[in-house]
Amino acid sequence: MKNLKRGFTLIELLVVIAIIGILSSVVLASLNTARGKGANAAVKSNLNNIRAQAELVYDTAGGTYATVCADANVAKGYNSAVTVGGGAGICANTTLGWAASASLKVVEGSNGFWCVDYTGTSKAIVANLTSNTDISCD
Repeated sequence: MKNLKRGFTLIELLVVIAIIGILSSVVLASLNTARGKGANAAVKSNLNNIRAQAELVYDTAGGTYATVCADANVAKGYNSAVTVGGGAGICANTTLGWAASASLKVVEGSNGFWCVDYTGTSKAIVANLTSNTDISCD
């Protein structure tokens, strides 16, 4: 009588475990990249959405942007962008204009911040706005 053993050898099991480990590390790396890009999209969306509210503030305040950053709805969108980006940001306003910037979760090229302003500009910038009176993304 032959004694047939059924099952897998230790080498076969180790090879399967190694393959599963490699595949899962590739999937997790892709997932982290997607999460970062999603966070960047949320920062951009939140900052872009405050533009309409800023114009409502301008109309309500009698043709001045002096209170844009103090407006509750603008502050809510701005704070959401800063929270999602996980870093710094500035909301700046004067009587003539306003601008807001927040850090991106994942740096895009050499640009680490997203900026929007009263002229309609919405773009990535290298550094954060410099002061509370810096009302241009350029």
